[in-house]
Amino acid sequence: MEEFDQLKKSRVVAVSISLKKGVKKTNIRSGKFIENHGLENDAHAGDWHRQVSLLAKESIARIREKGLDVNPGDFAENITTEGIRIWNFPVGTRIKLGKEVLAEITQIGKECHNRCAIYHQVGDCVMPREGIFVRILKRGEVKPGDLIQVLEK
Repeated sequence: MEEFDQLKKSRVVAVSISLKKGVKKTNIRSGKFIENHGLENDAHAGDWHRQVSLLAKESIARIREKGLDVNPGDFAENITTEGIRIWNFPVGTRIKLGKEVLAEITQIGKECHNRCAIYHQVGDCVMPREGIFVRILKRGEVKPGDLIQVLEK
């Protein structure tokens, strides 16, 4: 029952975008997500398995506790979540973002070939362990405050 209650509180904290890869993303009011492509006008969108990235606010908080002033978008994630351990769901899990967008988890974590600036400053980065990547199955708009729902496979 606690897991169900947890999912009811799961929501989008921020939607973020960048025009170039390898930089922090800027928070936007809402994002238009396009099926088989990703977040409109984002550098990481395209025809591949890592169209959109998600990272939990709780993961960012752990880095903040180490003394670094980081915020949603600073890990180059497109969607910052709250109230859900999104990295615990297996590849293939489908999630609903807001009222319309349907996404499928395609990868959990990523290999960092070159340690990022955050890793060099605090000796850790959560994106390789707790960031997830999805492909967009159904288009729509997502904005901060929207609910996140995990669907059955």
